Amino acid sequence: QVQLVESGGGLVQAGGSLRLSCAASGSIARINSMGWYRQAPGKQRELVADIRSGGFINYADSVKGRFTISRDSAKNTAYLQMNSLKPDDTAVYYCTALVTAPMVNRYWGQGTQVTVSS
Repeated sequence: QVQLVESGGGLVQAGGSLRLSCAASGSIARINSMGWYRQAPGKQRELVADIRSGGFINYADSVKGRFTISRDSAKNTAYLQMNSLKPDDTAVYYCTALVTAPMVNRYWGQGTQVTVSS
């Protein structure tokens, strides 16, 4: 089992910045990748960014050049630095961790609201 706790959401004006944190606990050694998804009202949950063991990073096209994902293994924490925020970035952001052994399981945090005002 993996438990994820997010923090750092809030209200910010367009052009501003926020940093989300995701603290993982439990079966940390089994985590293959960590990432962030978001879900806006009336829309499907979508991948924002993820970082895999070995350092491979993947970003959604809509956030490339503005968001940066990182992971501090010593603190078992993943971060999402969000710069140049736009109203379209408004959503609930969910941290996720993927475990691939002994079976595939994806774990989710409780979500944190990010609201960008115009």
